[in-house]
Amino acid sequence: MKFIEQLGREWLFFDGGMGSLLQERGLAAGELPETWNITRPEEIQSIHRAYLDAGSDIINTNTFGANALKFPDNLREIVESAVSNAKEARRQSGREDAYIALDLGPTGRLLQPMGDLPFEQAVELFGEVVRIGAAAGVDLVLIETMSDSYELKAAVLAGKENCDLPVLVTVIFDENGKMLTGGTVDSAVAMLEGLRVDALGVNCGLGPKQMLPIVKRLTEVSSLPVIVNPNAGLPRSENGKTVYDIDADEFAALMGEIADLGVQVLGGCCGTTPAHIRKMIETCKGHYFVPVEPKHRTVVSSFSQAVEIGQKPVIIGERINPTGKSKFKAALRENNIEYILSEGLAQEDNGAHILDVNVGMPEIDEPAMMERVVTRLQGVTALPLQIDTSDTAAMERGMRLYNGKPMINSVSGKREIMEAVFPLVKKYGGVVVGLTLDENGIPDSAECRVQIAKKIYDTAAQYGIGKEDIVIDGLAMTISSDSRSALVTLETLRRVRDELGGHTILGVSNISFGLPQREIINANFFTMALQNGLSCAIINPNTDAMMRAYRAFLALTDQDVQCAGYIAAYGNQPTVAPQAAADSAIPFGESIERGLREHAAQAAKAALQTVPPLELVNTELIPALDRVGKGFEAGTVFLPQLLMSAEAAKAAFEVVKDAMRGAPQATRGKIILATVKGDIHDIGKNIVKVLLENYGYQVLDLGKDVAPEVIVDTAIQEEVALIGLSALMTTTVVSMEQTIRLLREKKPDAKVVVGGAVLTQEYADSIGADCYARDAMATVHYADSVFG
Repeated sequence: MKFIEQLGREWLFFDGGMGSLLQERGLAAGELPETWNITRPEEIQSIHRAYLDAGSDIINTNTFGANALKFPDNLREIVESAVSNAKEARRQSGREDAYIALDLGPTGRLLQPMGDLPFEQAVELFGEVVRIGAAAGVDLVLIETMSDSYELKAAVLAGKENCDLPVLVTVIFDENGKMLTGGTVDSAVAMLEGLRVDALGVNCGLGPKQMLPIVKRLTEVSSLPVIVNPNAGLPRSENGKTVYDIDADEFAALMGEIADLGVQVLGGCCGTTPAHIRKMIETCKGHYFVPVEPKHRTVVSSFSQAVEIGQKPVIIGERINPTGKSKFKAALRENNIEYILSEGLAQEDNGAHILDVNVGMPEIDEPAMMERVVTRLQGVTALPLQIDTSDTAAMERGMRLYNGKPMINSVSGKREIMEAVFPLVKKYGGVVVGLTLDENGIPDSAECRVQIAKKIYDTAAQYGIGKEDIVIDGLAMTISSDSRSALVTLETLRRVRDELGGHTILGVSNISFGLPQREIINANFFTMALQNGLSCAIINPNTDAMMRAYRAFLALTDQDVQCAGYIAAYGNQPTVAPQAAADSAIPFGESIERGLREHAAQAAKAALQTVPPLELVNTELIPALDRVGKGFEAGTVFLPQLLMSAEAAKAAFEVVKDAMRGAPQATRGKIILATVKGDIHDIGKNIVKVLLENYGYQVLDLGKDVAPEVIVDTAIQEEVALIGLSALMTTTVVSMEQTIRLLREKKPDAKVVVGGAVLTQEYADSIGADCYARDAMATVHYADSVFG
């Protein structure tokens, strides 16, 4: 039987930890586990056999860290040897029914614009491994331990574009259900379902007990088979070895609880052994198997937010569009991206849930501009985007580089349009706007518009796109030229809702074109459309009349609990029409909070005309960073926004330094940062570096894969009082402990702060660290306490 025929229809079981078992067999601190595929193949085969004998249906190749960044010279040999070892173990064990998964872990680098790794280079890094593994004969691809949804998307595209094997995905969530870059269960599921992976789930970072609420939400929202591969509890250090706090019996009992939540695939990660997996399989096979059921949810997402369409009406901000907007057209011609970002932020502030992005003008390169605007917008706002274009090249560029599952505007009933757009939606995912017009134009009856809606649904289904990923545009045509047009549109909305069970959308303001005092018509028509089932409204949320109508409708239809939203908007302030941020100067501090680099630099120049440089830093720049940091800690600001704010602060600080040129440059303290020996993952370290520098610290960045002796010698020579150590992998935290031990011996006055996905407070305590920093801001706070 083929793997895909079993997936989601019967229990399937993964293997458990690899790195932790290699450490038990002598893997040295800093030694790359993948090299054992060549130097000690018998050990790798032995571990595979042990998991197969325990009952695992799927074993993962020892290729978690295999990519051209880590193995530029012998990647092919590493991957081919890993696959050969897995095949040999399967042959020796007589388990020809078992499957071999090509294991892909993260590159360890952040993608642009947050980091320095281009998206397409990331796709190629993963793609190279996939091509080698597929040619060597793996049965499926497992992308695991992903903490950044953008890198995850690159890996999925690499898997899909370089082989025809099943692609499975597991990501890391913290105990609050968040990925490193802010993703939630809902946003991750939406993106992965859109990309049409074959199964999804969670692994590493947490034990099964801590994963329970995350798994519960996964099974509630996912229409795909769910995978759960936890650690054997939480790690700690004993006598220089990393151990975990859950034995095989307790692990199996907890995995039984997880199985009952409706999971289809189970396994283990760090710290789990063949004994854990054997006991888990014995336990879970006796539990009732729950097949996968489609949830039929209509969801668009960004890197950190998911918006479900159909629960209550959704506002789509229309202002990022050149039609009728001279300032916006000028911004596009002049490549003034920050004006465009300001328009987006103003709409977010005034209540938009999704931002429409249309950058089409004859005299510009629309695909290139779509790429710039989409990527920059996702650096300053967490709102999902609607990619709005009739240029399929621009549409594909935007969809490919979009970090999430976007809305797509649009298709129509014209076959050539559907044939151009639906393949893109099938590949990249999206919720598509379906215009109720076809080769014969715009029908003047609701009946004909409903028939076109049916045609769009049917054609989409031929591409594997469900009705839940189509939102029908009933077409608001101006009543100034046809007095019945509003009635036809309202009937279309009502029939799509009641007869087709579909969701709808309108560009509401089209209804009043050519009439005076258009907001009167718009607001009243908006209310009528909502009453007739409108799901999504493309409007200007900066217009008070439209938002009054929206908030009043929610309150009157019991969709605003205790009128909380209405009261929040109108209860404690005078009724003043909101103003777009782009229409006025953005204050210095706010430009930093918003991550607007050019605005921040210009605002700093203006402020320095009246404020001394150091005073500006202490009264404006640092407080703005503090506000962003507090938002990050509270979960209202996400990592991309945190980093963009840091970049804006950096731009402003450069202006301040120019003003202080010739004056002595003060520093709050000198700090060493390093990713420990054997670990090339420096995402966390680089994030910490950016923030520390913005807070005025001098950072000596020693890079990644740094030996303990180098760190200690630098600390002594530079007289450094604080050292920050980072590690992502279980196999490299031993190097962290060795570094701390050497520091205590040769520079006992130095303080050590540690961080990384595999660490906990208990583990940090057990290896002698002075501070465990669960995120970048915690490191800044500790540095403040050390240096006063």
